[in-house]
Amino acid sequence: MSNETYRFNVGKFECIAISDGTMTYAPPNFPPPASFLFSNAPKTAIQKILPKYGIKPEQWNDWTSQYTCLVIKTEKNKVLIDTGAGSLMPTTGRLIKNLNHVGIMPEDIDTVIITHGHPDHLGGNSDDYGNINFPKARWVMWKDEWEFWTSNRAENILDEHSKDLLVSIARKNLSIIQDRVDLIDTESEIVPGIKAIATPGHTPGHMAVEVSSNRENLFCLSDVVLHPIHMEMPEWYAAVDIATDQLISTRKTLLRKAAGEKVKVIAFHFPFPGLGYVEAKGKTWQWRQIV
Repeated sequence: MSNETYRFNVGKFECIAISDGTMTYAPPNFPPPASFLFSNAPKTAIQKILPKYGIKPEQWNDWTSQYTCLVIKTEKNKVLIDTGAGSLMPTTGRLIKNLNHVGIMPEDIDTVIITHGHPDHLGGNSDDYGNINFPKARWVMWKDEWEFWTSNRAENILDEHSKDLLVSIARKNLSIIQDRVDLIDTESEIVPGIKAIATPGHTPGHMAVEVSSNRENLFCLSDVVLHPIHMEMPEWYAAVDIATDQLISTRKTLLRKAAGEKVKVIAFHFPFPGLGYVEAKGKTWQWRQIV
């Protein structure tokens, strides 16, 4: 298996997980990983659970996250979910190159779904010169998410440390698509077989995506969970989660559905390709990666 592209099927749809690269979260730019990912968790509980996931608490000084986008080839459409981080870091911005490796040119993409407005999910909307990266695509985004980043709401809510970077990147990459974006506010099909699911909490208009073909389904979770531990401990939230009570409710609802229906899921930040199943574990859940 390539560590940057992975092909699989959902019914008749061909899906390709495409890596945009990785990002390492560590001080001084970010809190230590345990504090960043599980900001409300008791320290003793974190120290107890980390070894179950192969992590030595005293040595966990940084967390390297995958950034995994998804292409879905339906009978009529070529859909891209999220555009990665662009040139945010030297280790990101590999989406276009990796698309080319599997024979997909940017102009082949006809629909781009942006799950939310964080830099690692829309930073590849444009290149370093301000040119749109997918010139023949229409974009789709949740209306409340668009309004959050393009109004003063984000500036009023986000802390001083993060808002300048987050807001500036969001506005740069949203302004370039403003004439070709469809804003949705109800759960509905974006193209046949691909449906938007409202999953607010991580951000106000965060959306997940459901892919359905031939009685097979896939949930694209995006940032409903950032780490497999969030499945076992769904009430632990990250420093970047905006509406935490809403996130916890959203997370429990979606994980319960994914486990109950035994559907495949793909998670943006999990080890590549982030493809697996959510399985019931007592009153919560656990992650079973299948690749």
